[in-house]
Amino acid sequence: MNDEQDEDEIAAQEWYDRKTALMVGILGEEHNMVMHAIIPFAIGGGLDLYYFPNGIEGTAVATKELCEIPGEGSSNDVFDLYELVMFTRLPISLDDAPDESTAFGQVHGSINSILNCIASYSSQATLNPCETCEFPEDFERIGGKCLIFDAYESNAEHSEFGLLLVMEIHRSEMEYARKNGGAKLIQKLKRAGVYPYSDMDRPAVA
Repeated sequence: MNDEQDEDEIAAQEWYDRKTALMVGILGEEHNMVMHAIIPFAIGGGLDLYYFPNGIEGTAVATKELCEIPGEGSSNDVFDLYELVMFTRLPISLDDAPDESTAFGQVHGSINSILNCIASYSSQATLNPCETCEFPEDFERIGGKCLIFDAYESNAEHSEFGLLLVMEIHRSEMEYARKNGGAKLIQKLKRAGVYPYSDMDRPAVA
């Protein structure tokens, strides 16, 4: 290993530590367990999933592989770099995560599939807050699901780094957002007390 490789690894580790600290500041303390993918995301495998159960009620599930190098990775009009986050109201139960006969296992499986798909898409497209997304019907497991994005816990017009919320919504809500604007739907979701959760056992707000 040469000096240049050493410097690159040090820079990547420093960025990882800084990014993690920023995420903890937004989401609360991180869980000590990580769900590692068998094949790394960087070579076409799945995402490692990181859990934050110590912030708001429930569990936040986040990525850390969309921007592993300082200044390089997924970006949009609000964030120079971002990672993804999704929420469930359910308390963390990693023993149940692989078991889809459990409530946490069902939600975890859906979140895992959505995050992996959006992570790949984010490397090719600009995903901005208040925009919606719909998966084609023929997608395995997540076909037909509807999403809205938001800049989670960010009031800045532009930031070096942030978290892009991925929230599953009802089809009628997506249609409302496309007609009236995503910001208006997000206001409705917040007023109803269902933002930022992707649990779908709730009535539609639009």
